[in-house]
Amino acid sequence: MLKTLLLEDDPTLSAEIKTYLHSKQVECDTVFDGELFFKQLRTDSYDVYLLDVNVPKINGLEVCRIIRESDKTTPILMLTAFGEVEDKVEAFDFGADDYLVKPFHLAELLARIQALYRRKAMPQLEMAFVEIADLKIYSDEKKVTRDEVEITLTPKEFKLLNILATAKGRVLSKQQIADELWDYHIETNQNTIEVYINFLRKKIDKEHAIKLIHTKIGFGYYLKAE
Repeated sequence: MLKTLLLEDDPTLSAEIKTYLHSKQVECDTVFDGELFFKQLRTDSYDVYLLDVNVPKINGLEVCRIIRESDKTTPILMLTAFGEVEDKVEAFDFGADDYLVKPFHLAELLARIQALYRRKAMPQLEMAFVEIADLKIYSDEKKVTRDEVEITLTPKEFKLLNILATAKGRVLSKQQIADELWDYHIETNQNTIEVYINFLRKKIDKEHAIKLIHTKIGFGYYLKAE
């Protein structure tokens, strides 16, 4: 049975989520603060983490960051009332895989959990090494260099760069990128893509005469030495 660990300090919502998930054959343990979350992790293992942001002691974003220091693969779904693009970008930068804004339908929560679990169980094949001009992307090490200088990227920035690189110069629409970058479509995905493209350009292209990240107006983005 798929196992989830829920960090949520609202007892009513926590109970509703647990009861619903159990009815759908998804096990759900619950804790109400960040310290209890890590205490629970020492006693059991889980397939998906569900994290509210505004919780006592250690907030959900910090919990997410700490998890990602040692665990790069277990999916993390943020559950929060903060729905601005900037809030989502911050969560993804901390290592979250998906983001669900309260209030939400429990059926949508289940769909996202299942999508995250399927992606973990059947990871996409990645090329071990990609080279475009003087840019090198090492998928296994999650490392990027340009002109032999290492570039620090967040997990979502790295994933976006890898999506563009493996397209081998093809133009990808915002929707195509969003479908790969997130496990379940959310309304602001396409706006957030623009934010991440700008982040990448500053880190990948800003200091170099040859630009690699390009926009085809009205169509999307591509990565190519031109």
